[in-house]
Amino acid sequence: MKRLLEIYRAQFKIAVALELQYRVAALIWLIGTVLEPVVYLVVWTNVAQAGGGDVGGFGSADFAAYFISAMLVNHLTFCWHMWEYDYRIRQGLLSPLLLRPLHPIHADIAENITHKVMTLVVVAPAAVVLIWFFQPVWNPPAWSLLAFLPAVVMAFFIQFFLGWALAMAAFWTTRIAAINRMYFLGKFFLAGQFAPIALLPPLLQIVASILPFRWMLSFPIELLLGRLPPTEAGAGLLAQLTWTLLSFLAVKVMWAAGVKRYSAFGA
Repeated sequence: MKRLLEIYRAQFKIAVALELQYRVAALIWLIGTVLEPVVYLVVWTNVAQAGGGDVGGFGSADFAAYFISAMLVNHLTFCWHMWEYDYRIRQGLLSPLLLRPLHPIHADIAENITHKVMTLVVVAPAAVVLIWFFQPVWNPPAWSLLAFLPAVVMAFFIQFFLGWALAMAAFWTTRIAAINRMYFLGKFFLAGQFAPIALLPPLLQIVASILPFRWMLSFPIELLLGRLPPTEAGAGLLAQLTWTLLSFLAVKVMWAAGVKRYSAFGA
């Protein structure tokens, strides 16, 4: 365990150096991170005002709380590594990683966490500005805030492991952009990114709860807003744990099968 912590410490140092090297790219990502929920917030606020101030139990202040929370939760949980693996395999960049004594997933975890910690210094002040401007309302009970902590951690692992398993499709096809877009399209509508799941048609709400999408974003937001009773919150945490284990198993299966057929080219 001590050796693993030392390895992670070294990986964090490398990740920090990379983040500082690509400052402009990080800035572009941050602009998108802040602007996207603001656009949705403005749209749904106008819809609420046009509908008499309320849409499906969400008023203007509720939409503000929802999308500001969504910005923060999405920042803490999102994963991008599925966009990189076809390039790693095509260029032969995976080969030297396979020679290391540590699984490549650890370097990706360290990079992911480092990016989020370093860019949080911009996202957090942006959230403060949005709170001042849109005047959101949060009324979560204490138990809901406590449940939010493991929920957001498991939401991160669900997104990371599923994204990493999806990236392993690059072992079978070196162009996985179409697969990635299908995944993000499902997340866009079924994870509560575009609109609260409570506003979706009942059938889509069921689909979102059966699939992992609700548990990777919407569920922690619902806890942060205090919109769930204790029984539903407990069932949601259990569903998150189930999807965390299933997605981890998917990583192990996909990695083991992919490495067996991997042949380096482009190096």
